[in-house]
Amino acid sequence: MSDGWIAADWSAPPGIIAGTVLRQGRLEDCNLSGEPCWLQQVHGAHVVVAASFEQPPQADASISRSPGHICVVRTADCLPILLCSSDGTEVAAVHAGWRGLAAGVIEATIARLRHAPDDLLVWLGPAISQAAFEVGDEVRAAFVDQEPDDVRHFVANSRGRWQADLYALASSRLGRLGVGSITGGGFCTFTERERFFSYRRNPDCGRMVSFVALQGLEK
Repeated sequence: MSDGWIAADWSAPPGIIAGTVLRQGRLEDCNLSGEPCWLQQVHGAHVVVAASFEQPPQADASISRSPGHICVVRTADCLPILLCSSDGTEVAAVHAGWRGLAAGVIEATIARLRHAPDDLLVWLGPAISQAAFEVGDEVRAAFVDQEPDDVRHFVANSRGRWQADLYALASSRLGRLGVGSITGGGFCTFTERERFFSYRRNPDCGRMVSFVALQGLEK
């Protein structure tokens, strides 16, 4: 590890490398084998199998079962979600802003994996914290209309709007699917200026890259 990236804090099996490149870091410095599968992220729920595409496909998640292809997502306030199977043969990376979460990107990704939800490990990478993430009624309704219990992940503020907890919203969805091993969270891209880019702080900012890869394993 270098100062340019943080490793996923999870109990992944040997052969899995995962984490987030910080704003001063470079993916090239993470000593990964294989090619990143870049995506044209559109805040939706489409999932692709990582491959060498001529042009980045429109998708917000990718899965890989090959050491040759690295799953990557770019974020700057949205939540990067990294997954791996307990046997280390399958990985996935998800770009989960509120729109993607509400659209079912987590559900769509897990549906494409061969392992059962209770056989998966999940790490939640750096995203905007609840204290910094103000949203309107339409965002709250997008979740609460689907799952009334999600109301607890929104706190009213003095401006008549809501503070939304992306980490909790994602964790709740993962839990309802049967995923039990969830780590990470606790970051804030908006307030941790030295480490992270934040679109809400500066719309012209760059993006962090979160990645997960199988290193040196057979299919």
